[in-house]
Amino acid sequence: MQFFFEVLIGGLLSGVMYSLVALGFVLIYKASGVFNFAQGSLVFFAALTFVGLMEHGLTFGAALAVTLLVMILLGLLIEKFVLRPLVNQPQISLFMATIGLSFLIEGLAQLLWGANVRGLDIGIQDEPIGWIADATGVNVSKFDLSAAGIAAVLVTLLALLFSRTRIGRALRAVADDHQAALAVGIPLQQIWGIVWAVAGFVALVAGLLWGARNGVQFALTFVALKALPVLILGGFDSVPGAIVGGLIIGATEKLAEVYFGPYVGGGIEGWFPYVLALAFLLVRPEGLFGEKIIRRI
Repeated sequence: MQFFFEVLIGGLLSGVMYSLVALGFVLIYKASGVFNFAQGSLVFFAALTFVGLMEHGLTFGAALAVTLLVMILLGLLIEKFVLRPLVNQPQISLFMATIGLSFLIEGLAQLLWGANVRGLDIGIQDEPIGWIADATGVNVSKFDLSAAGIAAVLVTLLALLFSRTRIGRALRAVADDHQAALAVGIPLQQIWGIVWAVAGFVALVAGLLWGARNGVQFALTFVALKALPVLILGGFDSVPGAIVGGLIIGATEKLAEVYFGPYVGGGIEGWFPYVLALAFLLVRPEGLFGEKIIRRI
């Protein structure tokens, strides 16, 4: 039973970090109704920029501040030169634009900082917490717990921002109908700019956490793909859904790897979330917290 809880807690902590990545998708989808395929590239760009600045002599705090400014600026530039010209265009056009943007950002990151794999130390050791192990016998990673705490605080703050503030109400109006939002005086470009800037900030935090865990490398772009099952379970336009979906995916993939992996040759952790998401699509395609779409024929 102690081993079960150890695996479960580790999965839940990983799930909170998945929620952080998924949140970047949710923000853009709520504002524009398009799936931002470039979110994984933003995570990679942020982590690589941060490490590159530190290699050039900047302190941790200075590199963090400069990278934050770069990510906010990048988000604003994307809104102005990519999203704004495509207002009222078909959603597939916006989606294809984010695919092209993904390759552009990946190439730009490696052009500026190189493609070598780098380590990233954010000052949190990946070791068991002694007092928890002594009291319960369960090994909980200090890094996983700290990273999950950071991600949980950020997700909570953003959830409050977009549910309790004027910006959040404007965001929901823009997501429902661009033309109606413009008609009542909501500045569409300003709202999109804020959302993309926040998405850049979320990408920075996710890049630092995942880069510290797995190393700063091109594979960080694939972390975003793990957010797909999270979004399918939670709903593409729900911040609470991103949290719950992340917890479900994180816990189930770890438990499946430990208890079912040996019977299928292992490696189940990599693909089990997608099988779970596929099965969930057959039952509730809009997600746990997504709005059910009813079309009258």
